[in-house]
Amino acid sequence: MPPIVSIVGRTDSGKTTLMEKLVAGIKRRGYRVATMKHAQEIHFEPGKDSERHLRAGSEATIVVTPDEAVLIKPVKPGIEPAEIARLLGEEYDIILAEGFKQADMSKIEIRYNGKEPLKDIKKLVAVVSDGKVEGNVRRFSMNDIVGLVDLLEENYIQPQRERLVLYINGKRIVLKSFPGKIIDNTVLEMVSSLKGVGYIDSLDMFIRKPSQKE
Repeated sequence: MPPIVSIVGRTDSGKTTLMEKLVAGIKRRGYRVATMKHAQEIHFEPGKDSERHLRAGSEATIVVTPDEAVLIKPVKPGIEPAEIARLLGEEYDIILAEGFKQADMSKIEIRYNGKEPLKDIKKLVAVVSDGKVEGNVRRFSMNDIVGLVDLLEENYIQPQRERLVLYINGKRIVLKSFPGKIIDNTVLEMVSSLKGVGYIDSLDMFIRKPSQKE
């Protein structure tokens, strides 16, 4: 799964502004980046087609325009960012998140605009602030986007690495090297033998078995 780093801070501390700058900085270096945002609620107008689809029982709906597509999918309370990231796919070099203060992932905290530090933040890797920062955590200014992107590039972004991702019953399975290579080689050899298949850069496969009945 692509590494996830979250930008956290109090309301109106500048999280979205920093996210915009980081995304642009990462893109300039040739990496693929995706984002996610934690919000208290999602606003879409009652009576619109997408809302009617969901009320009718659709488990997910995608709204498509000539320029973009937006996925709307109800989720269970307390869903983890890793589960959300699976909806984005595996083809990104990094995922930047906005919010998710209590989630189990690395975080960059913003302490601008006179905001007090957040409490009990785990896995804090950097602080964006114009004042002093206690402890060993690295400090950056809001304008030091190059330094922040350097931090992400050196510690998180792993471009073009080989990936074999396996989910069983919705749970991500961590594969050790040997069984991973067996699955990789076996599946690729079989698929490569199919007529019309050339070089395989990526392969998506979905299998669903009928539910077992007692």
